[in-house]
Amino acid sequence: VILVIGSVVNMGKVGNAAVSTVCVVLYFCFFVMGFGPVPNILCSEIFPTRVRGVCIALCCLTYWIGDIIVTYTLPVMLSSMGLGGVFGTYAVVCIISWFFAFLKVPETKGMPLEVISEFFSVGARQAVAIAKNN
Repeated sequence: VILVIGSVVNMGKVGNAAVSTVCVVLYFCFFVMGFGPVPNILCSEIFPTRVRGVCIALCCLTYWIGDIIVTYTLPVMLSSMGLGGVFGTYAVVCIISWFFAFLKVPETKGMPLEVISEFFSVGARQAVAIAKNN
């Protein structure tokens, strides 16, 4: 969000470059230590042991496809929306993702993998039972 504001406000070339550089470095620092590892950690916890390898591979494939989409759409978005528009869009997507993870992803801190697997299998059985009743 600061990068979006910094690209809209004209602070001169040096000022805009400094704000952009600081914002990107801080984003990488916070993303790597915060929300970035969520898909990899979550995928290794939610699947039963018998299918964990295949499911993690599918999660990684999806993750990398998303990364390729972002990589190849960035130049097109930059030319059509500008730097502020692109990072504004990314900020909105990150906020939506954060709310999704906060509301839908259960806390598994301190739980062994066996307990987590049972927790998710109970949820899956409940979903199947509800689907059969409807």
